Amino acid sequence: MSCLTEDDRIPPEPPTYWVHGTWLTAPITAQRLPLYGCRVSGWREAIPVEVSAVLKPRRETDPLTDPKPFHDALVAWFRKNGRDYPWRRTRDPYAVLVSEVMLQQTQIATVLGKGYYTRFLEAFPDAATLAAADDDSLLKAWEGLGYYRRARMLRDTSRALVEKHGGRFPKDVAGLLELPGVGRYTAGALRAFAFGKPAVLVDGNVSRVLSRLTDFKEPVDDSAGIRRIWELAGILADDRHPREYHSALMELGQTFCRTGAPDCLNCPVARFCATRRPESLPVKQRKSSLTDITEHALWLRDGEGRLLLHQETGKRRTGLWKLPLRDAAEISTRPLIAEHRYGITRYRVMLRVHQGDDSHFTLGEGDSWIEPMAIPGLAMAAPFRKVIERLIEDF
Repeated sequence: MSCLTEDDRIPPEPPTYWVHGTWLTAPITAQRLPLYGCRVSGWREAIPVEVSAVLKPRRETDPLTDPKPFHDALVAWFRKNGRDYPWRRTRDPYAVLVSEVMLQQTQIATVLGKGYYTRFLEAFPDAATLAAADDDSLLKAWEGLGYYRRARMLRDTSRALVEKHGGRFPKDVAGLLELPGVGRYTAGALRAFAFGKPAVLVDGNVSRVLSRLTDFKEPVDDSAGIRRIWELAGILADDRHPREYHSALMELGQTFCRTGAPDCLNCPVARFCATRRPESLPVKQRKSSLTDITEHALWLRDGEGRLLLHQETGKRRTGLWKLPLRDAAEISTRPLIAEHRYGITRYRVMLRVHQGDDSHFTLGEGDSWIEPMAIPGLAMAAPFRKVIERLIEDF
């Protein structure tokens, strides 16, 4: 290991540091350098007070000028180290579509760890089967993933495939974009992962990688930033290895180029990366704050032990079952038997469940008495499922 002593090495562009035989460019304090076995003394430049928690090699090559070396390094790393996901073992566009829709709002660990992907394909193995599915079976298969509109849109896509394309996926971008629920990201994912065709696609991981790779310091989530990131994605796309390249770029964002402080020292493409402060990118617009709301739910059983439930008819959770909600003025004085906090979109919800009795409450539209043995078979949002499972034996 080689370290700076006195003035025998002058940084080419302060603040730059020589560690492990190479120049490292992130500004760090003198207190951090001993962690890497170095002491600093006699420098003509003062150690900056501003701290970057990330050490990274200097860029050697601009991938926007010559993308091929970047492609080759990224694909070579992925071929050796890429993770084994079930949707990477298939070329079936339907299975790829299901994975992409599930992963739009749900983490990979959740989709895999709880078996959602496998169970859904077992229930609906192809577009024709999904196209014929009723609401109850569809929502039950999707239960726990949230954002249930995705499930219905996936069924709409399948119906369009069956009715207009004989169940076969078009391979051209224009044809894919005509399918309901398929935008430019999903169209690109299908072309790359199912068909091995040249494609351009940007998700959150790719946006983060590209903003750091090119040192893009404008917001990535306003109209101008989105347009520029997609332009950069098009310039850098690898038409020779689209399936591997796009998988690798996404996985890079999940691993080395993660949110917060990335692991630039071990990144397989660090020498192509322009940013000096990767932890500060991407820049995003300020998010709106969460709104706190309280829901008051009624726990009511009849003389036969049946539980009063409500089937929703609103846009967000149509067809799903839950405990019936009541106005706070009507129910808040009743005994509180459970609380459960959950989040949805921009809301932070406190669900408060109150014990009722059938002499004070009337059934509303959509309310039904349900046998306890039938409840596991109903499609139900996760917060209400958890509360019911907790209370059903004791109340």
